[in-house]
Amino acid sequence: MAFLKDLFRQAVNLKTDDGVDKTFNGTVAPYPLFRASEDASLLDRAIKAPGVEEAAIIDLLVKRNNEQRQQIKEAYQQAFGKALDATLVSVLKGDLEELALALLMTPAQYDAHLLRKAMKGLGTDEEILIEVLVTRSNAEIAQIKNIYKKEYQRDLEKDIDKENSGHFQDALLNLCKGTRSEETKVDNDLADSDAQTLFNAGEDRRGTNDTVFIHIFTTRSDAQLRKIFQRYGKHSKTEMTQALDGEMSGNVEKCLIAITKCAMNKPAFFAEKLHLAMAGFGTRNKALIRLLVSRSEKDMKKVAQEYKKLYQKPLQQDIMAESSGVLEAGLLALCGKDD
Repeated sequence: MAFLKDLFRQAVNLKTDDGVDKTFNGTVAPYPLFRASEDASLLDRAIKAPGVEEAAIIDLLVKRNNEQRQQIKEAYQQAFGKALDATLVSVLKGDLEELALALLMTPAQYDAHLLRKAMKGLGTDEEILIEVLVTRSNAEIAQIKNIYKKEYQRDLEKDIDKENSGHFQDALLNLCKGTRSEETKVDNDLADSDAQTLFNAGEDRRGTNDTVFIHIFTTRSDAQLRKIFQRYGKHSKTEMTQALDGEMSGNVEKCLIAITKCAMNKPAFFAEKLHLAMAGFGTRNKALIRLLVSRSEKDMKKVAQEYKKLYQKPLQQDIMAESSGVLEAGLLALCGKDD
């Protein structure tokens, strides 16, 4: 058994800097010595080992990027005649099952899964709806909608319309169109006009015109919104998040504040969400898994840097304090080393 464990460690822990993209801000890069068939065999041996080698399974999955995991799934199916995800469901439980399945889905599959789960059954998880629809690009939203239709035979926009209401519903449907501007060039005249319009629709009148806020926030690019928030200072001494807090309430307020925070600093937005997942009594492991998996190949290095700035301690330190065992090791691998 010791030999088997050593074999797994050697297979998943080999590292090289060759070919690493220095501009890459994720924490899970392509494994340089990758062979899908070998990884599929290693996983099969770990699954069939007495008691199941949970650590070896998770260790391998978190050290392969998503494209490589998809190849491993295909190789496993061809070699052993069964689906890897279904096999892992039969041997892993709880948070480890959640983590493994999240890692084995493509990003679009995972987002579609999260959105379906957020609206299925009694109640709606508005936090997940906001997180996914606010932070994904137009191209990513288009992929999510296609996968949602294919996997669940349902229309995402129709489900959002059915499960939500009021101005919050309007905001989500606007975001779900996937047509928000992604222009990096700023229109200063439009920013001046929008800042004036927002002030007139909120602080400068009795009662807030939510529709105006929703239209501007869900159509303008992040760069344009940053300029609008700057120009808003000409009309009010109140910062935008404070203005929204004073003018709105409920889920539509949460949605527009999320858009504001992401426009200003998206990694800091995710750092705050990670902190909230571990704050107070008990840790929300599902939220930790969701956040770390979804950012691990995008901007997790920047998220960890922002976490350290905001909370004066490494993200890794809090993860070690809030989790243990195989789950802790997997989460630490996804959040990367403390720079």
